[in-house]
Amino acid sequence: MTSRSKVLAFALLCIAAALGIVFSAHHSPKTPVLETGTLLAPARPLADFSLIDNHGRNFGPAELRGSWSLMFFGYTNCPDFCPSTLTTLAALDKQLRAAKTPAAPRVIFVSVDAKRDTPAQLDKYVPYFDPAFIGLTASDQSKIEAIARTWNVAVAVQPATDGNYTVDHSGAIFVIDPDGKLAAILTGPFTVEALGNDYRRIVAAGA
Repeated sequence: MTSRSKVLAFALLCIAAALGIVFSAHHSPKTPVLETGTLLAPARPLADFSLIDNHGRNFGPAELRGSWSLMFFGYTNCPDFCPSTLTTLAALDKQLRAAKTPAAPRVIFVSVDAKRDTPAQLDKYVPYFDPAFIGLTASDQSKIEAIARTWNVAVAVQPATDGNYTVDHSGAIFVIDPDGKLAAILTGPFTVEALGNDYRRIVAAGA
């Protein structure tokens, strides 16, 4: 297992453990059990944040209200996990819209590499997977890492021998309801079928 894989695995275990401790008291026999993560009942309010979207516009909690959203942290130079997850989310989005799902979600990609992932870079990268996807970044690395901590997303910049660097990060998908509250945390494994089933359960539980 590579160091990146170890960091991701450890981060996912920490998230799973935290969810088991914090949210077990909210679980009831009527709460749906998800294939890929944990439903939060009741949904949890989000901490305030301020980011920049791929068109250079400010993006905060108010922009999350009004529709369901799937939020995922990564970066454009990520070699495997990020493009794989975004490809899966693009297939999920296509499937939900083809089925005319009334609560089809927005997909939001939050970069953990503020130095390289400018709004212009995100605007080249994110539409490759789906033109409707939203990319978010911050003005500097310290700011994005502070925001990531409020979501319990682990971020670790790893220098490379050639002077470049990679960014290890946890890979949960956050499901946000139309009230702008965190409704579920999905930790995988991610397949179109499993995500689709879980998304429908989450929406039904929040109806």
